[in-house]
Amino acid sequence: MTGSTSRSGRELSKIALQVATEASRLVLGGFRQQQHVSYKAGQEPVTEYDVKSEELIRQRLAELTPEIPVVGEEQGGQASTELTWYCDPIDGTINFMRGHPFFAVSLGVQKGGVPFAGAVVAPALRLWWRGSVDDRAYRTEAPCLVSDTAEFGHAVITSGLPARGRPSEVSGMDLLTQITPLVRDVRRCGSAAIELCMVADGTYDVYLTRALSPWDTCAGAAILLAAGGRWQPWNTSGRAYELGTNAALHESFVARLAQTHPHQG
Repeated sequence: MTGSTSRSGRELSKIALQVATEASRLVLGGFRQQQHVSYKAGQEPVTEYDVKSEELIRQRLAELTPEIPVVGEEQGGQASTELTWYCDPIDGTINFMRGHPFFAVSLGVQKGGVPFAGAVVAPALRLWWRGSVDDRAYRTEAPCLVSDTAEFGHAVITSGLPARGRPSEVSGMDLLTQITPLVRDVRRCGSAAIELCMVADGTYDVYLTRALSPWDTCAGAAILLAAGGRWQPWNTSGRAYELGTNAALHESFVARLAQTHPHQG
């Protein structure tokens, strides 16, 4: 399957929102309820609702966009060189397991390996975002844009660091420790998709994390780009990171990273 299609990003973002909303209703039914939990390689938890949500997403996408392949966190898949759906059936599974409301269904499209369109639905927060690079970004019904924060000391950043059981120099905690005193404040929500969307809607100014899988970031990165933000990989000291920012702070944040950790690649 090539994944070729004439569909616009705007159309795909609406399809993503429709399907992610359906899956989020299923997931919300298990929130703060007893759940069956198993563990994948690396001790990553997976609940029965992760599995059921991805099954629903795959079924609906097969009906609505049969020409576009799907790659998901739980069942994998084969990406296309053109359009590919990436789905995270519950982004923030640990939050979901613990009754924390910061979790979401994340459904995005890459075009030629680059985030193109997507939607993120956070049912316990009663929030959703969607957007595409050929249109714009929305938070619920309202168009949204990245913040105009331009001073490093005024920035509120969010991060996916650190990780359990990893030394600080591997997890990236050493990098975050050096950056934290230079900004106004730091947040950590536990959902890459929501954090990227909150940079897109101006809540945060910067998102920094270790390199993640495309299903973690595709939708949120597409929405961030649609909102006028920037998204790029960052390699330093043999470790791979990903960086999402508002446009105003991007270059200064990259410069700060270069000062604390020499850039490679």
